[in-house]
Amino acid sequence: MLKEFKEFAMKGNLIDIAVAFVMGAAFNKVVSAFTGGIVSPLVGLIFKADFKDLKWTIKEGMADASGTVVGEVSVMYGDFITNLIDFVIVAFVMFMIVKGVNSTKKKEAPAPAAPKGPSQEELLAEIRDLLAKK
Repeated sequence: MLKEFKEFAMKGNLIDIAVAFVMGAAFNKVVSAFTGGIVSPLVGLIFKADFKDLKWTIKEGMADASGTVVGEVSVMYGDFITNLIDFVIVAFVMFMIVKGVNSTKKKEAPAPAAPKGPSQEELLAEIRDLLAKK
């Protein structure tokens, strides 16, 4: 069982997936920094607020003695939209990478058509001719 696990773990595809996972995590940080540092402030100009802090307050909270608001119920749609933009960017880049890899793969030539045998009519005509000779 240990031998089988070692063979499984050392397969090329598994190593490729591990490398892709690490690169994807690093790329996600880059995209998050791009969205948080560039896209959000620009969109925030439109809404006149920090984009990640946009929210719809359902129930107002009360400030406690330390000045912290407690009991507030709100929908954090700005954070959701930021994460959605992150996802779209990552998905688009992954699509472009897969498309590029697929275009570099050697295109397989179509398999040659199997040689056609005689049709049923040709076989029947051949049998008829053979019977006629006898």
